[in-house]
Amino acid sequence: MMTRDCRIGHSFDVHRFRRGRKLILGGVEIPYAFGLAGHSDADVVLHALMNALLGAMGKGDIGIHFPDTDPSYKGISSEKLLQRVLRTMKQARFRIVNGDVTLIAQKPRLTPFFKEIRRHLAGLLSVPEERINLKAVTTEGLGWVGEGRGMAATAVVLLEKRRSR
Repeated sequence: MMTRDCRIGHSFDVHRFRRGRKLILGGVEIPYAFGLAGHSDADVVLHALMNALLGAMGKGDIGIHFPDTDPSYKGISSEKLLQRVLRTMKQARFRIVNGDVTLIAQKPRLTPFFKEIRRHLAGLLSVPEERINLKAVTTEGLGWVGEGRGMAATAVVLLEKRRSR
């Protein structure tokens, strides 16, 4: 009997709001008065997703691969960073089985953008849309997220290692 080589990766990412920045979630610009603060574009969705992918492969985290002390990553699109993670994944012969992302935010209201974000994520990851799930929760006014000072995301992915031929 042959067994499948599957790996699970899980991640959490957080960024505070900052005026004068675009709010980018899953590679999609969301109209809002604040963006997220960070060395890159601070896309909390893609950061959580990349960390989950790297974790499933046993390859550390984005801080190791793309340190915020490196000026070449200043303001970089997280999509470019994701492409590098996906190349690493391909070289290691992994494929995405599925991914699930939860956004944690009191505001803005994100549900109207989910279809577009999900479609964009599936395209970036080269998987059918039904393999990517996206949802949002609030903290019911509790904590720094509930006070509207930022947002967070969690991600979990399942990868399968392809067999050598």
